[in-house]
Amino acid sequence: KPGQVRFLVIAAGFTQENLGQAEKTELDAHFENLLARADCTRNWTEKIFRQTEYLLQPNPSARIEEFLYEKLDRKVPLKPTNGELLGQYMQEAAKDFGPGTPYGSTLIKVGECQRRLGGAEQELLHTSAISYLTPLRIFLEGDWRTISKERRLLENRRLDLDACKARLKKAKAAEAKAAVVPDFQDTRPRNYVLSASASAAEQELRVAQTEFDRQAEVTRLLLEGISSTHVNHLRCLHEFVEAQAVYYNQCHQYMQDLQKELRRFPNAFSVSPSATSSANAPAPAVSPGIPLEPEVLQIEEVQPPASGTRKAKVLYDYDAADTSELSLLADELITVYTVPGMDSDWLVGERGNQKGKVPVTYLELLS
Repeated sequence: KPGQVRFLVIAAGFTQENLGQAEKTELDAHFENLLARADCTRNWTEKIFRQTEYLLQPNPSARIEEFLYEKLDRKVPLKPTNGELLGQYMQEAAKDFGPGTPYGSTLIKVGECQRRLGGAEQELLHTSAISYLTPLRIFLEGDWRTISKERRLLENRRLDLDACKARLKKAKAAEAKAAVVPDFQDTRPRNYVLSASASAAEQELRVAQTEFDRQAEVTRLLLEGISSTHVNHLRCLHEFVEAQAVYYNQCHQYMQDLQKELRRFPNAFSVSPSATSSANAPAPAVSPGIPLEPEVLQIEEVQPPASGTRKAKVLYDYDAADTSELSLLADELITVYTVPGMDSDWLVGERGNQKGKVPVTYLELLS
């Protein structure tokens, strides 16, 4: 069959080239650079695509499930994220523990924050899939497959061309050898056949060269399109970074809001150093009907200790919850110190004539 014969001719030409027995048509340097650039683009795009998938969805079972739904052209069912599930469990636990207890009320607040974090993650996954992963997948499964198909066709055309060159070279050599033989009557028919064979080989070579040039031009245009692919992927990369920035900003804001809310809750588990040292002391006598008021730190009466003060750099903005606290602005420098009996999570901060409690976690203490 013609197809089988052509395959055998191509295979024979490929084998002869590898053994150094046939001439190989070389592509120009620009074309070779385009090929190398395309291969590099494909390799790194595939690695980036896979690693982005792992980043957004670490669960391999979930990735396989999404892949199957995609191949079946069906919509992936929306499932809650781990953060949303955690928030749901916390809020359900608060109902059993008692929403009015310190633990239960805190679980409700933290659970709501976790659900909001999970919702932000869900939005990141959705946005990243549309704006970043989908364009990369389209390139790998669409554009690159087209390029690979045309490159295979070009390789076949090159092997055809090399085979035609080899046949013409062989026919010319035979014709030249016959030309040096004396012109006897019985050699004329053979010389005519050799000349006709060389002419046919030349015609085949012209056809093969035309087909090779046409396929090389098609392949070159596709390879030059890689530059447009880079521009498109650059735009998608910016959108991916923007989606991540929005997500992390949301998470940071949610956690800051949660911290502020928790500071207003009764802290049932914090015990001051003075309280621990006097835990076994007898309780003071209290007159009936007179409630025992806790000792309140009068911030305006606090003075720097004899041991001195330190400078601290503010890491994040902080809004004071009451008049005993000091509001902070990120990157500013303040003076801080501690006083006996004060919670270890807090320091006294001073900025000019302003004074108040500041959370340690918002500061970077300087030497």
